[in-house]
Amino acid sequence: MPNVDTVEVVTGEKPTGSIIWLHGLGADGHDFEPIVPELQLPDELALRFVFPHAPVRPVTINGGMSMRAWYDILSFDSEGRADRDGLLQSSALLEDLISREIDRGISSQKIVIAGFSQGGAVAIHTALHTRHDIAGLMALSTYMALPDAAETAVSRKDLPIFMAHGNFDPVLRLEWGRSSADKLIAAGYAVDWHAYPMAHAVCPQEIADISAWLSRIYA
Repeated sequence: MPNVDTVEVVTGEKPTGSIIWLHGLGADGHDFEPIVPELQLPDELALRFVFPHAPVRPVTINGGMSMRAWYDILSFDSEGRADRDGLLQSSALLEDLISREIDRGISSQKIVIAGFSQGGAVAIHTALHTRHDIAGLMALSTYMALPDAAETAVSRKDLPIFMAHGNFDPVLRLEWGRSSADKLIAAGYAVDWHAYPMAHAVCPQEIADISAWLSRIYA
């Protein structure tokens, strides 16, 4: 079993699919829990939402203050800001959570991995490098933290990818997300890209678009 605590929400008896959703810096697994009913997914779609808590660690850009973080953030620049070892450790934790869902009877092809901001960076890296044939990647207000991730990817090129970003994001600028999407496209992936008039957040239209995308994934 993975050494990580999780919050779980099940939308129906005997789930046939799982969504493992990683929160952003300083938040916890409860952060996206309220979104589940807002997705208004079909009643017949029984899913297990798994929201893990990141480990508590010092974060360099926040003066070394300890908080929940999937990896240390070393600078405010887009390149070289992520602690590579920490990101890879969190990616391994996410791999463990995927394996746990498979052990619980969920096919890998019915597992979506998702993340917001820092959690999204871990989700992107894991989706590109996992040996499991997962259902899709949902990357929200995030970016590719390791510049070589697209070049070293092993996942199938038809992996469904939903990426969304705020036009006015002051934390992770829109161009960081867009350039990451462009790298994925250049590497042969098809990216369902969305930009919204918001800051570093989630908006109602985005939630509706996520719901539509998930409904297609689990159709």
